[in-house]
Amino acid sequence: MANHKSALKRNRQSETRRTRNSINKTKVSNAVKKTREAILNAPENAEAALRHAMSTLQGAVTKGALHKRTAARRISRLAKVVSSSLRDRAASSPEAAPSPEAAPSPEAAPTS
Repeated sequence: MANHKSALKRNRQSETRRTRNSINKTKVSNAVKKTREAILNAPENAEAALRHAMSTLQGAVTKGALHKRTAARRISRLAKVVSSSLRDRAASSPEAAPSPEAAPSPEAAPTS
């Protein structure tokens, strides 16, 4: 245990900062986890979850809990996964492929 007045104060400050950083990092990890769950379970909510995670990550940077490049890297990786899942979902959905009924038939085309 510290004996000097300044060392005691430094311990108090360190404890406060450690607690605050821990809270912010927990918020970040929960937001990232929810985004990954949304990608798997509810892809229609993935973009909203990504926006929330991005906001949480930027907030942690502002408060000093994360380095800005760490947050940028995590945002980039999450956005990449969300984008690819949406692209895969669009490619595999039946709405993405044009149906033969939607295409005009050659007989119905006017001839001049």
